[in-house]
Amino acid sequence: MGSRKHVLEGPAAQANGIVHVGVLQVDLAIDKARSLKEKRQTVRSVLARVRAGFNVSAAEVGDLDKWQRAGLGFAAVSGDADYVRGQLQQVLNHLKLHPVARVIDHQLEIL
Repeated sequence: MGSRKHVLEGPAAQANGIVHVGVLQVDLAIDKARSLKEKRQTVRSVLARVRAGFNVSAAEVGDLDKWQRAGLGFAAVSGDADYVRGQLQQVLNHLKLHPVARVIDHQLEIL
């Protein structure tokens, strides 16, 4: 692959603005789930709570066919990298306190 060329257009180019995109990938264990239906119910609840409580996008992105595992992805966008990192860290902290789903791995990246 060649190198990518980044071009700013519109008002962002005029203000020389920089957009920071944060991505948080989380692997969860849902030990008490006994079926895909139970897992999906837990995942829907987790995603709804995060969307309601934090200014992030959220989706199930991995382990779709495993009934005791879930891969979730979260994204945040801002002109302030520290804000993005803070938002996603708060999401991770929230997930670590979940009574049913247990965080087994995570990766946070600011682009």
